[in-house]
Amino acid sequence: MPIKVGDRLPPDLKFRVMGPDGPAWKTTEELFKGKKVVLFAVPGAFTPTCNNNHLPGFLKNSDAFKAKGIDTVAVTGVNDIFTFDAWKKATGAGGKIEFLADGNAEFAKAIDMTFDGSAGGLGLRSKRYSMVIDDGVVKNFNVEETPGKAETSGAEALLKQL
Repeated sequence: MPIKVGDRLPPDLKFRVMGPDGPAWKTTEELFKGKKVVLFAVPGAFTPTCNNNHLPGFLKNSDAFKAKGIDTVAVTGVNDIFTFDAWKKATGAGGKIEFLADGNAEFAKAIDMTFDGSAGGLGLRSKRYSMVIDDGVVKNFNVEETPGKAETSGAEALLKQL
């Protein structure tokens, strides 16, 4: 069953992040405990909707989220850390958005937010969504139902909910 508002994220799931010494692991507890975090998920780095519509809205509005008490704006997707790091650099999002690679879809599976993109050559991917997490608990959750769109799960929609 998909995660929902009021649920607590499992504390021991791991994301791959790019640290100063290369790839490193961070748990959901390390990332979300005691913090208010905006997390949005994309099916894939550099894909048209993710790159041209979804991420830019969060990048543009990162200061607006912080002004509303958000500590961190983060993105996740089923990509390896090297692809995510290249995407961060290509978009200029470093320092504004934290990139959390979910290369094996472990986080996406745990919260039941996967879909099979095999028909398009993508394999197992994360659904597109956005959420606000307060100290590990989901407070807002918006799942995009229309492929190729980033409206329900976009930054503007989430900002209006804060």
